[in-house]
Amino acid sequence: MRSTRITLLNSISKVSPASDKKKLWPHIGAFFVEYISAKDLGVVFLHKAMIMGWKKYLVLGILFILPITVYLFFASGVNQFAKLPRLGERSIVLNEFEDEDGGAVTTQGKITIIGFLGQDALAHKAEVFNLAHKIYKKNYQFEDFQMLFLATKDQDSAVVALKKEFAQIADPVSFKVVFGDLQEISKVHALLNSPFALDAYGASSYVYILDKDSQLRGREESDYQDFGLGYNAANYAIINNEMNDDIKIILAEYRLALKKYKSSRKK
Repeated sequence: MRSTRITLLNSISKVSPASDKKKLWPHIGAFFVEYISAKDLGVVFLHKAMIMGWKKYLVLGILFILPITVYLFFASGVNQFAKLPRLGERSIVLNEFEDEDGGAVTTQGKITIIGFLGQDALAHKAEVFNLAHKIYKKNYQFEDFQMLFLATKDQDSAVVALKKEFAQIADPVSFKVVFGDLQEISKVHALLNSPFALDAYGASSYVYILDKDSQLRGREESDYQDFGLGYNAANYAIINNEMNDDIKIILAEYRLALKKYKSSRKK
């Protein structure tokens, strides 16, 4: 029985003229019903596809299936979007600080990168420039984004020099340095509950992400440092990988919320 099936299968696959195929159709049909399993049928069609140019069918299959697969992947991602975790419930307020023009400072309604320059602003300019290249330059044009550093009031001239260099990388329109005393800087840092202490000058290489409610966001674990809270701006890999990803997530989160809000308004 098996030898008969193999012989006929081979005969079918070798037939090429259309007239010969027509003569075989009645016999082929009866053979399919009585003898051929699904596996055998698959072998026949695979063989014919190879004869007729399997590369063409492979390319057509990829062109048809791949776009659908990509669409389904991203469509499902909209509903299963992972938010950047909120770390704690405290709001980070800057009531005791003022900007370079003496105006009030707020983190409300902004996605904020917050850092600490303390009494020695220029000592941490390398970290500021790392952020400028990998984070700020990509995002500063968003209205709801800002990068904000805390410094003491005696650092005003140093900040002017820092901003001048910063401007060679990107427009400093959303880069702000705000001023307060050392005690107030320490109070703000304490609200973050960070495992990374300020140095004796009230400065730190670590920066943090605040959401539009002025609450701390970030990852609970890091592949590059002992604690997930905060990002070491002196470590280029952390800025380029983890922080860059987290900024994308929180920006996308708010864009998605805005899109849903606009959609509900139309209804």
